[in-house]
Amino acid sequence: MVIRPAKLALANGTVLTGQAFGADGEVHGEVVFNTSMTGYQEILTDPSYSGQIVTMTYPLIGNYGVNPEDVESRGLFLRGFVIRELCEVPSNFRSTESLDAYLKRNHVIGIQGIDTRALVRKIRIQGAMKGVLSTIDLNDDSLLGKVRNSPELVGQDLVRGVMPAESCGWDKPLAGIGRPSDFVSGVDNPDPPHVVAIDYGMKWNIPRYLRDVGCRVTIVPGTATAEEVLALNPDGVFLSNGPGDPEPLTYAIDTIRGLLGRKPIFGICLGLQLLGLAFGGRTYKLRFGHRGANQPVLNRLTGKVEITSQNHGFAVDAATLPPEIEVTHINLNDQTVEGIRHRHLAAFGVQYHPEAAAGPHDSHYLFTDFLKMMQGAAV
Repeated sequence: MVIRPAKLALANGTVLTGQAFGADGEVHGEVVFNTSMTGYQEILTDPSYSGQIVTMTYPLIGNYGVNPEDVESRGLFLRGFVIRELCEVPSNFRSTESLDAYLKRNHVIGIQGIDTRALVRKIRIQGAMKGVLSTIDLNDDSLLGKVRNSPELVGQDLVRGVMPAESCGWDKPLAGIGRPSDFVSGVDNPDPPHVVAIDYGMKWNIPRYLRDVGCRVTIVPGTATAEEVLALNPDGVFLSNGPGDPEPLTYAIDTIRGLLGRKPIFGICLGLQLLGLAFGGRTYKLRFGHRGANQPVLNRLTGKVEITSQNHGFAVDAATLPPEIEVTHINLNDQTVEGIRHRHLAAFGVQYHPEAAAGPHDSHYLFTDFLKMMQGAAV
Protein backbone atom coordinates (compact mmCIF):
# COMPACT_ATOMS: atom_id res chain seq x y z
CA MET A 1 0.00 0.00 0.00
CA VAL A 2 1.31 3.43 -0.94
CA ILE A 3 2.04 5.52 2.17
CA ARG A 4 -0.17 8.62 2.26
CA PRO A 5 -0.06 11.13 5.14
CA ALA A 6 -3.18 12.07 7.10
CA LYS A 7 -3.94 14.25 10.09
CA LEU A 8 -6.61 14.30 12.78
CA ALA A 9 -7.16 17.66 14.50
CA LEU A 10 -9.16 17.89 17.75
CA ALA A 11 -11.11 20.71 19.37
CA ASN A 12 -8.70 20.73 22.33
CA GLY A 13 -5.86 21.82 20.03
CA THR A 14 -4.25 18.43 19.53
CA VAL A 15 -3.15 17.41 16.02
CA LEU A 16 -2.26 13.76 15.40
CA THR A 17 -0.28 12.65 12.33
CA GLY A 18 -0.56 9.20 10.76
CA GLN A 19 -0.95 7.33 7.50
CA ALA A 20 -4.11 7.35 5.42
CA PHE A 21 -5.99 4.31 4.23
CA GLY A 22 -9.35 3.99 2.54
CA ALA A 23 -10.50 7.12 0.72
CA ASP A 24 -8.87 10.52 0.30
CA GLY A 25 -10.56 13.74 1.37
CA GLU A 26 -11.53 15.69 4.46
CA VAL A 27 -14.35 15.27 6.98
CA HIS A 28 -15.47 16.78 10.26
CA GLY A 29 -17.37 15.04 13.04
CA GLU A 30 -17.49 14.12 16.70
CA VAL A 31 -14.49 11.95 17.66
CA VAL A 32 -15.56 8.94 19.75
CA PHE A 33 -14.13 5.52 20.62
CA ASN A 34 -15.35 1.92 20.64
CA THR A 35 -13.79 -0.70 22.94
CA SER A 36 -14.88 -3.81 20.98
CA MET A 37 -12.10 -6.25 20.08
CA THR A 38 -14.02 -7.54 17.05
CA GLY A 39 -16.99 -6.45 14.97
CA TYR A 40 -15.47 -3.52 13.09
CA GLN A 41 -17.62 -4.24 10.03
CA GLU A 42 -20.82 -4.08 12.10
CA ILE A 43 -19.55 -0.81 13.59
CA LEU A 44 -18.77 0.64 10.15
CA THR A 45 -22.26 -0.19 8.85
CA ASP A 46 -24.18 0.95 11.96
CA PRO A 47 -26.12 4.11 10.99
CA SER A 48 -25.96 5.27 14.63
CA TYR A 49 -22.38 6.45 13.92
CA SER A 50 -23.56 9.09 11.46
CA GLY A 51 -21.76 12.36 12.15
CA GLN A 52 -18.91 10.69 14.04
CA ILE A 53 -15.23 9.82 13.55
CA VAL A 54 -14.83 6.43 15.24
CA THR A 55 -11.65 5.33 17.02
CA MET A 56 -11.07 1.63 17.73
CA THR A 57 -9.23 0.91 20.99
CA TYR A 58 -8.16 -2.59 19.92
CA PRO A 59 -4.77 -2.07 18.23
CA LEU A 60 -4.96 -4.35 15.16
CA ILE A 61 -7.95 -3.86 12.85
CA GLY A 62 -8.72 -5.49 9.51
CA ASN A 63 -7.22 -8.91 10.28
CA TYR A 64 -10.34 -10.86 9.28
CA GLY A 65 -11.30 -8.68 6.33
CA VAL A 66 -14.83 -7.82 5.23
CA ASN A 67 -17.73 -9.92 3.96
CA PRO A 68 -21.25 -9.19 2.67
CA GLU A 69 -23.03 -11.25 5.36
CA ASP A 70 -22.00 -8.98 8.27
CA VAL A 71 -23.38 -5.75 6.80
CA GLU A 72 -25.89 -4.01 9.12
CA SER A 73 -27.33 -1.35 6.79
CA ARG A 74 -27.42 -0.15 3.20
CA GLY A 75 -24.13 1.78 3.51
CA LEU A 76 -21.47 3.37 5.70
CA PHE A 77 -22.62 6.49 7.55
CA LEU A 78 -19.69 7.27 9.86
CA ARG A 79 -17.47 10.21 8.90
CA GLY A 80 -14.04 8.61 9.47
CA PHE A 81 -12.21 5.64 11.00
CA VAL A 82 -9.20 5.84 13.34
CA ILE A 83 -7.01 2.83 14.24
CA ARG A 84 -3.55 2.00 15.58
CA GLU A 85 -2.52 -0.52 12.92
CA LEU A 86 -4.14 -1.76 9.71
CA CYS A 87 -3.81 -5.41 8.74
CA GLU A 88 -3.26 -5.36 4.99
CA VAL A 89 -3.48 -9.15 4.50
CA PRO A 90 -6.74 -10.44 6.06
CA SER A 91 -7.01 -14.13 6.94
CA ASN A 92 -10.53 -15.54 7.20
CA PHE A 93 -12.44 -17.98 5.03
CA ARG A 94 -15.45 -15.62 4.98
CA SER A 95 -13.45 -12.58 3.84
CA THR A 96 -14.14 -11.23 0.36
CA GLU A 97 -12.40 -7.84 0.62
CA SER A 98 -9.77 -6.01 2.65
CA LEU A 99 -10.76 -3.23 5.03
CA ASP A 100 -8.69 -0.73 3.05
CA ALA A 101 -10.49 -1.59 -0.20
CA TYR A 102 -13.88 -1.58 1.54
CA LEU A 103 -13.41 1.94 2.94
CA LYS A 104 -12.05 3.19 -0.36
CA ARG A 105 -15.04 1.78 -2.25
CA ASN A 106 -17.44 3.41 0.23
CA HIS A 107 -15.62 6.78 0.28
CA VAL A 108 -14.68 6.66 3.99
CA ILE A 109 -11.37 8.12 5.18
CA GLY A 110 -9.21 6.07 7.55
CA ILE A 111 -6.08 6.98 9.52
CA GLN A 112 -3.64 4.56 11.14
CA GLY A 113 -0.31 4.80 12.91
CA ILE A 114 -1.39 7.16 15.69
CA ASP A 115 -1.33 6.54 19.45
CA THR A 116 -4.96 5.52 19.94
CA ARG A 117 -4.38 4.95 23.68
CA ALA A 118 -3.43 8.61 24.10
CA LEU A 119 -6.39 9.71 21.97
CA VAL A 120 -8.86 7.63 23.98
CA ARG A 121 -7.41 8.98 27.23
CA LYS A 122 -8.03 12.54 26.01
CA ILE A 123 -11.64 11.67 25.11
CA ARG A 124 -12.27 9.95 28.44
CA ILE A 125 -10.96 12.93 30.40
CA GLN A 126 -12.23 15.82 28.24
CA GLY A 127 -15.21 14.14 26.61
CA ALA A 128 -16.10 13.37 23.00
CA MET A 129 -15.04 16.38 20.96
CA LYS A 130 -15.20 17.86 17.49
CA GLY A 131 -12.50 16.86 15.04
CA VAL A 132 -11.35 17.15 11.44
CA LEU A 133 -9.73 14.24 9.59
CA SER A 134 -7.90 15.11 6.38
CA THR A 135 -5.61 13.68 3.74
CA ILE A 136 -5.63 16.83 1.61
CA ASP A 137 -4.91 19.62 4.14
CA LEU A 138 -1.89 18.86 6.31
CA ASN A 139 -1.48 22.33 7.84
CA ASP A 140 -2.08 22.21 11.60
CA ASP A 141 -3.31 25.78 11.95
CA SER A 142 -5.68 25.40 9.03
CA LEU A 143 -7.13 22.17 10.41
CA LEU A 144 -7.63 23.61 13.90
CA GLY A 145 -9.46 26.59 12.38
CA LYS A 146 -11.77 24.18 10.56
CA VAL A 147 -12.43 22.32 13.81
CA ARG A 148 -13.44 25.54 15.58
CA ASN A 149 -15.87 26.38 12.77
CA SER A 150 -17.41 22.91 12.48
CA PRO A 151 -20.91 22.30 13.93
CA GLU A 152 -21.62 20.58 17.24
CA LEU A 153 -23.44 17.25 17.16
CA VAL A 154 -25.91 18.40 19.84
CA GLY A 155 -29.09 19.83 18.34
CA GLN A 156 -28.67 18.25 14.90
CA ASP A 157 -31.27 15.97 13.33
CA LEU A 158 -29.07 13.20 11.92
CA VAL A 159 -31.92 10.71 11.50
CA ARG A 160 -33.16 12.21 8.23
CA GLY A 161 -29.82 11.37 6.62
CA VAL A 162 -29.91 7.65 7.48
CA MET A 163 -33.56 6.57 7.49
CA PRO A 164 -35.12 4.86 4.45
CA ALA A 165 -37.06 6.94 1.94
CA GLU A 166 -39.98 4.52 1.68
CA SER A 167 -41.76 1.75 3.57
CA CYS A 168 -40.94 -1.87 2.80
CA GLY A 169 -41.48 -5.38 4.09
CA TRP A 170 -38.77 -7.53 5.68
CA ASP A 171 -38.55 -11.28 5.18
CA LYS A 172 -34.97 -12.26 6.13
CA PRO A 173 -34.58 -14.24 9.40
CA LEU A 174 -31.40 -14.75 11.41
CA ALA A 175 -28.66 -16.75 9.77
CA GLY A 176 -28.21 -20.18 11.32
CA ILE A 177 -24.79 -19.18 12.65
CA GLY A 178 -26.32 -16.40 14.74
CA ARG A 179 -29.39 -18.16 16.16
CA PRO A 180 -29.23 -19.03 19.88
CA SER A 181 -29.42 -22.77 20.58
CA ASP A 182 -32.48 -22.31 22.82
CA PHE A 183 -34.15 -19.84 20.47
CA VAL A 184 -37.47 -21.13 19.16
CA SER A 185 -37.84 -19.81 15.63
CA GLY A 186 -41.32 -18.73 14.62
CA VAL A 187 -40.52 -18.05 10.96
CA ASP A 188 -43.19 -20.50 9.80
CA ASN A 189 -45.94 -19.11 12.04
CA PRO A 190 -49.12 -19.24 9.89
CA ASP A 191 -50.67 -16.25 11.69
CA PRO A 192 -47.74 -13.96 12.53
CA PRO A 193 -48.22 -10.76 14.56
CA HIS A 194 -47.56 -7.69 12.47
CA VAL A 195 -44.81 -5.35 13.71
CA VAL A 196 -44.31 -1.91 12.22
CA ALA A 197 -40.66 -0.99 12.77
CA ILE A 198 -40.02 2.76 12.69
CA ASP A 199 -36.57 3.13 11.18
CA TYR A 200 -34.45 5.97 12.60
CA GLY A 201 -31.25 4.27 11.36
CA MET A 202 -31.98 0.65 12.16
CA LYS A 203 -29.42 -2.16 12.20
CA TRP A 204 -30.62 -5.04 10.05
CA ASN A 205 -30.16 -7.68 12.75
CA ILE A 206 -33.15 -6.17 14.57
CA PRO A 207 -35.76 -7.03 11.91
CA ARG A 208 -33.98 -10.38 11.52
CA TYR A 209 -34.69 -11.13 15.19
CA LEU A 210 -38.27 -9.89 14.92
CA ARG A 211 -38.80 -12.09 11.88
CA ASP A 212 -37.18 -15.04 13.63
CA VAL A 213 -39.51 -14.93 16.65
CA GLY A 214 -42.42 -15.17 14.23
CA CYS A 215 -43.37 -11.60 13.39
CA ARG A 216 -44.35 -10.12 10.05
CA VAL A 217 -42.30 -6.93 9.75
CA THR A 218 -43.03 -3.72 7.89
CA ILE A 219 -40.36 -1.01 8.01
CA VAL A 220 -41.40 2.65 7.78
CA PRO A 221 -39.29 5.84 7.72
CA GLY A 222 -38.55 7.64 10.97
CA THR A 223 -40.81 10.52 9.92
CA ALA A 224 -43.91 8.32 9.79
CA THR A 225 -46.87 9.77 11.71
CA ALA A 226 -49.01 7.90 14.22
CA GLU A 227 -51.87 7.89 11.71
CA GLU A 228 -49.65 6.34 9.03
CA VAL A 229 -48.44 3.65 11.42
CA LEU A 230 -51.96 2.82 12.66
CA ALA A 231 -53.22 2.63 9.07
CA LEU A 232 -50.97 -0.43 8.64
CA ASN A 233 -52.93 -2.16 11.43
CA PRO A 234 -49.93 -3.40 13.42
CA ASP A 235 -50.07 -5.66 16.46
CA GLY A 236 -47.03 -3.83 17.82
CA VAL A 237 -44.64 -0.98 17.05
CA PHE A 238 -40.86 -1.14 17.23
CA LEU A 239 -38.69 1.99 17.69
CA SER A 240 -35.20 1.55 16.25
CA ASN A 241 -31.73 2.75 17.08
CA GLY A 242 -30.34 5.78 15.26
CA PRO A 243 -27.76 8.57 15.43
CA GLY A 244 -27.29 11.69 17.47
CA ASP A 245 -29.34 13.85 19.78
CA PRO A 246 -32.93 12.66 20.37
CA GLU A 247 -34.40 15.98 21.53
CA PRO A 248 -34.56 17.66 18.07
CA LEU A 249 -36.67 14.74 16.77
CA THR A 250 -39.98 16.30 17.73
CA TYR A 251 -41.80 14.56 14.86
CA ALA A 252 -40.75 11.16 16.25
CA ILE A 253 -41.76 12.08 19.81
CA ASP A 254 -45.18 13.23 18.59
CA THR A 255 -45.66 9.95 16.71
CA ILE A 256 -44.81 7.87 19.77
CA ARG A 257 -47.20 9.88 21.95
CA GLY A 258 -49.91 9.20 19.39
CA LEU A 259 -49.25 5.45 19.65
CA LEU A 260 -48.94 5.08 23.43
CA GLY A 261 -51.83 3.10 24.85
CA ARG A 262 -53.03 2.12 21.38
CA LYS A 263 -50.35 -0.41 20.42
CA PRO A 264 -47.60 -2.29 22.31
CA ILE A 265 -44.26 -0.50 21.86
CA PHE A 266 -40.66 -1.73 22.14
CA GLY A 267 -37.66 0.58 21.66
CA ILE A 268 -33.92 0.03 21.39
CA CYS A 269 -31.19 2.67 21.94
CA LEU A 270 -32.43 5.92 20.31
CA GLY A 271 -35.85 4.25 20.42
CA LEU A 272 -35.63 4.11 24.21
CA GLN A 273 -34.54 7.76 24.42
CA LEU A 274 -37.46 8.85 22.24
CA LEU A 275 -39.80 6.73 24.34
CA GLY A 276 -38.46 8.44 27.48
CA LEU A 277 -39.06 11.86 25.92
CA ALA A 278 -42.58 10.82 24.89
CA PHE A 279 -43.21 9.75 28.50
CA GLY A 280 -42.31 13.31 29.60
CA GLY A 281 -38.69 12.76 30.62
CA ARG A 282 -35.51 14.48 29.45
CA THR A 283 -32.24 13.31 27.94
CA TYR A 284 -28.67 14.54 28.37
CA LYS A 285 -25.31 14.06 26.66
CA LEU A 286 -22.84 11.65 28.24
CA ARG A 287 -19.20 12.73 28.56
CA PHE A 288 -17.85 10.10 26.17
CA GLY A 289 -20.77 7.72 25.70
CA HIS A 290 -21.02 3.93 25.81
CA ARG A 291 -19.56 2.22 22.74
CA GLY A 292 -18.39 -1.35 23.04
CA ALA A 293 -19.38 -4.99 23.42
CA ASN A 294 -18.85 -5.63 27.13
CA GLN A 295 -21.06 -3.19 29.04
CA PRO A 296 -22.53 -4.80 32.22
CA VAL A 297 -26.22 -4.08 32.74
CA LEU A 298 -28.31 -5.05 35.77
CA ASN A 299 -31.85 -6.20 35.09
CA ARG A 300 -33.63 -4.96 38.22
CA LEU A 301 -36.64 -7.16 37.53
CA THR A 302 -34.67 -10.42 37.64
CA GLY A 303 -31.48 -9.46 39.48
CA LYS A 304 -29.41 -10.84 36.61
CA VAL A 305 -26.48 -9.07 34.94
CA GLU A 306 -26.35 -8.96 31.14
CA ILE A 307 -23.18 -8.35 29.12
CA THR A 308 -24.32 -5.99 26.39
CA SER A 309 -23.27 -4.25 23.20
CA GLN A 310 -23.84 -0.48 23.21
CA ASN A 311 -23.46 2.55 21.00
CA HIS A 312 -24.91 5.80 22.30
CA GLY A 313 -23.81 9.23 23.43
CA PHE A 314 -27.05 10.35 25.13
CA ALA A 315 -29.02 8.94 28.06
CA VAL A 316 -32.42 9.33 29.70
CA ASP A 317 -32.39 11.32 32.95
CA ALA A 318 -34.10 9.05 35.49
CA ALA A 319 -34.90 11.98 37.79
CA THR A 320 -37.13 13.55 35.12
CA LEU A 321 -39.30 10.49 34.47
CA PRO A 322 -42.86 10.59 35.85
CA PRO A 323 -43.91 8.11 38.61
CA GLU A 324 -45.69 5.79 36.18
CA ILE A 325 -42.35 5.01 34.47
CA GLU A 326 -40.16 2.32 36.02
CA VAL A 327 -36.40 2.07 35.43
CA THR A 328 -35.89 -1.64 34.74
CA HIS A 329 -32.20 -1.78 33.81
CA ILE A 330 -29.11 0.20 34.89
CA ASN A 331 -25.52 0.34 33.67
CA LEU A 332 -23.22 -1.04 36.37
CA ASN A 333 -20.30 1.15 35.26
CA ASP A 334 -21.98 4.52 35.79
CA GLN A 335 -25.55 3.79 36.99
CA THR A 336 -27.15 5.36 33.91
CA VAL A 337 -30.57 4.27 32.64
CA GLU A 338 -30.47 1.15 30.43
CA GLY A 339 -34.15 0.17 30.43
CA ILE A 340 -37.57 1.64 31.17
CA ARG A 341 -41.19 0.52 31.02
CA HIS A 342 -44.60 2.05 31.64
CA ARG A 343 -46.30 0.63 34.73
CA HIS A 344 -49.75 0.56 33.09
CA LEU A 345 -49.34 0.77 29.31
CA ALA A 346 -47.67 -1.82 27.06
CA ALA A 347 -44.48 0.09 26.33
CA PHE A 348 -40.85 -0.63 27.21
CA GLY A 349 -37.34 -0.11 25.88
CA VAL A 350 -33.66 -0.76 26.47
CA GLN A 351 -30.64 1.44 25.82
CA TYR A 352 -28.37 -1.40 24.71
CA HIS A 353 -28.44 -3.64 21.61
CA PRO A 354 -29.85 -7.13 22.26
CA GLU A 355 -29.59 -7.96 18.55
CA ALA A 356 -25.78 -7.62 18.73
CA ALA A 357 -25.54 -10.71 20.97
CA ALA A 358 -22.57 -9.57 23.04
CA GLY A 359 -23.45 -11.88 25.94
CA PRO A 360 -23.81 -13.68 23.49
CA HIS A 361 -27.47 -14.46 24.24
CA ASP A 362 -28.06 -12.68 27.55
CA SER A 363 -30.63 -10.27 26.10
CA HIS A 364 -32.54 -12.08 23.35
CA TYR A 365 -35.45 -12.58 25.79
CA LEU A 366 -36.46 -8.99 25.01
CA PHE A 367 -37.74 -9.98 21.58
CA THR A 368 -39.86 -12.79 23.02
CA ASP A 369 -41.10 -10.38 25.73
CA PHE A 370 -42.28 -8.07 22.96
CA LEU A 371 -43.97 -11.00 21.23
CA LYS A 372 -45.76 -11.95 24.47
CA MET A 373 -46.82 -8.33 24.96
CA MET A 374 -48.41 -8.27 21.51
CA GLN A 375 -50.21 -11.50 22.38
CA GLY A 376 -51.67 -9.82 25.48
CA ALA A 377 -49.57 -11.59 28.09
CA ALA A 378 -48.08 -9.79 31.09
CA VAL A 379 -44.33 -9.20 30.80
